[in-house]
Amino acid sequence: MMKSNMAHAERPPVLQKKKRRSGTLFGMAWTLSPVTFWLVLFFIFPLLFILFISFATRGLYGGIEYTFTLENYTRFFDPLYLKILWDSILIAGFTTLICLVFGYPFAYIIAKSPKKYRNFLLMLVIVPFWTNSLVRTYAWIVLLRTEGVINMILLKIGIISEPLAMLYNHGAVMVGLTYTLFPFMVLPLYASIEQLDKSYLEAASDLGAKPWRAFTKITLPLTMPGIVAGCLLTFIPTLGLFFIPDLMGGSKSLLIGNLIKNQFLTARDWPFGSAASMILMVLTLIFILIYLRVGGNKKGIEVI
Repeated sequence: MMKSNMAHAERPPVLQKKKRRSGTLFGMAWTLSPVTFWLVLFFIFPLLFILFISFATRGLYGGIEYTFTLENYTRFFDPLYLKILWDSILIAGFTTLICLVFGYPFAYIIAKSPKKYRNFLLMLVIVPFWTNSLVRTYAWIVLLRTEGVINMILLKIGIISEPLAMLYNHGAVMVGLTYTLFPFMVLPLYASIEQLDKSYLEAASDLGAKPWRAFTKITLPLTMPGIVAGCLLTFIPTLGLFFIPDLMGGSKSLLIGNLIKNQFLTARDWPFGSAASMILMVLTLIFILIYLRVGGNKKGIEVI
């Protein structure tokens, strides 16, 4: 017994540190194993399966023939599909810009409002999440259609003489997307503005800076992480949403999300739909890197 204790006492500190480190790593691995299993089973494996199918061939009756081909990717560069992709990027960009233009002042007002009103204003942003987005989209259809509420009110007031075509166009699609994704822009902006150190603004005011100059030189650069996060959370889902363009755009608004959905469910061309999904995913990663690079270069405060 005494010998074993002496051997334990004489063990080099390096071995003891390695043993503790291995125990810590084992504990971390055991703790993260459920999350890792979930990600592998429901994210990585389906993603690899989609990647594998994208190099396959569509069967005669809509099945999958596992013969290697690059035709699905080369087919996507047809001018028709490139136009759909370009329209999707434009609509996603305009939707993100609209959400940013209206969301930043709204988030700024919430962050600067008294605390007793702040929770109520935040609740107004979160309330739409209590209702299914599909139901809210149908509500917009009721409002914007030719026999809808808005046209009826305008006709009765006498502002218009005939109903306006406010539905089934790109404008209606952007209205639906903006309404659905507006909270995803406001919440990151609010978190960034609320954490802003007021001493910088007080110092700028003491130095004679006007409010607009203090906003452009201090507030805007310091809240850039919130702007980047809000743009990412708005732009990326806009590219993938398909039910809003389907319902509010009709046949005039075919976006990349609708194209992918139609390939899987209507045309039964899973290989081409998988290839389009992978291309969209690569483009999304490129946009993320661009946004992060732009946001990362604007962390400092310029001299007033």
